[in-house]
Amino acid sequence: MASTSPRPPLMALDEALSRLLAAATPKVGVESVSTFEADGRVLAQDVVSVLTVPPRDNSSMDGYAVRVADCGAPGAVLRVTQRIPAGTVGTPLAAGTAARIFTGAQIPEGADAVVMQEDTSALPEEGNLGSVRIDIAPAMGQWIRRAGEDVAAGDIVLSTGERLTPAGLGLAASVGLAQLQVSKRPRVALLSTGDELVMPGEVAPEAMKPGSIYNSNRFFMRALLQRLGCEVNDLGIVPDRRDATIEALRAASLSNDLIITTGGVSVGEEDHIKAAVEHLGQLDLWSLSMKPGKPFAYGRIGDAHLTGLPGNPVSSFLTFLLLVRPFLLTLQGAARVAPQAIPMRADFDWPRADRRREFLRARRNAAGGLDVFANQSSGVLTSTVWGDGVIDTPAGQPFKAGDTVQFIPFALLLA
Repeated sequence: MASTSPRPPLMALDEALSRLLAAATPKVGVESVSTFEADGRVLAQDVVSVLTVPPRDNSSMDGYAVRVADCGAPGAVLRVTQRIPAGTVGTPLAAGTAARIFTGAQIPEGADAVVMQEDTSALPEEGNLGSVRIDIAPAMGQWIRRAGEDVAAGDIVLSTGERLTPAGLGLAASVGLAQLQVSKRPRVALLSTGDELVMPGEVAPEAMKPGSIYNSNRFFMRALLQRLGCEVNDLGIVPDRRDATIEALRAASLSNDLIITTGGVSVGEEDHIKAAVEHLGQLDLWSLSMKPGKPFAYGRIGDAHLTGLPGNPVSSFLTFLLLVRPFLLTLQGAARVAPQAIPMRADFDWPRADRRREFLRARRNAAGGLDVFANQSSGVLTSTVWGDGVIDTPAGQPFKAGDTVQFIPFALLLA
């Protein structure tokens, strides 16, 4: 009687992620890009300011620059001696006078406060700038933006490994940088396996053969990769033949940093990814203690990494977000690759805890809590559209309505 070896224990998600990130040595290279085009890219060099921002004290309001000593009580009347728009420099402010000033304009020497125009009353006089009544007693320094309060010369304003945001681009521009040094975009080959797969538009719904399904994975996977700034080489659907799978993987390994496959990573007779990768390189096949998303593979073919994702769409979607996304960010040298879960209140009972760590598709409600999608099957892609995140549920841990759970918004995972 043939003996059977015991199945290896399911691997914890955190261990799988640790192994992946350890293998993700950044090698994609560095390039200089226009600051206009750098949104979402990973910074490869610190941005050090050679400027002080703002360079001089300036007004944060339209109003009047004054000396506080001249306005000890509401109702002080001061003669207006100059008008200072943004981009011009005024003259020193004499005692007993005020300067009409506009937002962003440099504070004249001698002034120590700005009174917004809503707290003043202009007193026009023919032939000159008139006078102004100050209707409040201003505080020292009010409505003045101090030199260097944003950035001091020599400050590191953006650090290597930061993923650039629109605000970050504005900050880089504020210190004079028109170009930024960023990691090159990872080149990613994407292929689907399965003779049952057909593409929307190629076969009408009424003409679908029994057992055929539309290839939804290819659409969301490609969009996810593009959101991460990857150069996507879409290899389409590979036939369920070992020779075709070997050839597709061999060709992809020559010009890509990462190959992503969906489906075909099990051990069935029509699952050829495992054998093809082992023929060309090396493969680790992991069974993850994660629901959905149990089957997962990582390997190497030459210089290319390979991740094999499950075929079920929700499993593929979540394993990408929780494992492949941080792997790709690490390849680019990103400093932060995993989003921080947010403690929130569950507004439902979850008495049937799974033995695996489970990610429940949920969404926030108007009461500030979380509702759960009724059907948590790995094939129900509707749950990922209805939900706006997942609840990270520890293995074997049920909870009740009112309990605090850990919520990871899709907004963080899809950024």
